[in-house]
Amino acid sequence: MALKQGVKQLVETANARITTLPVADARALLGDPGVVFVDIRDVRELEREGMVPGAFHAPRGMLEFWVDPDSPYFKPVFGEQRRFVLYCQSGWRSALATATLQDMGLADVAHVAGGFHAWKDAGGEVAPRPSRA
Repeated sequence: MALKQGVKQLVETANARITTLPVADARALLGDPGVVFVDIRDVRELEREGMVPGAFHAPRGMLEFWVDPDSPYFKPVFGEQRRFVLYCQSGWRSALATATLQDMGLADVAHVAGGFHAWKDAGGEVAPRPSRA
């Protein structure tokens, strides 16, 4: 089966039209009340490796549904006038997700270059996944 575009091409196309933050720039935003870090990784990744402190977990498979105010799954955090900084493990899923959220009309959205892997390698803070009550 020949694909029209492979995943690498899709990610390259997304990266050409979205805002990608170098890890140092993303780290400088940590703690800014106008910024929400959004971890789109699978819950098993969070349990295994932790996450950016204070990040909101929005699994990639539910992201569009959680962002859309007309969806029964809408999460109010996405209705706030804040900057959203997405990340995944290596920056591929978050690039595609950032492009999709831009297409949906979310105004201030970016993603972290190299993802959580790059964040950790650069000495970024890591917190355990919060337990669910």
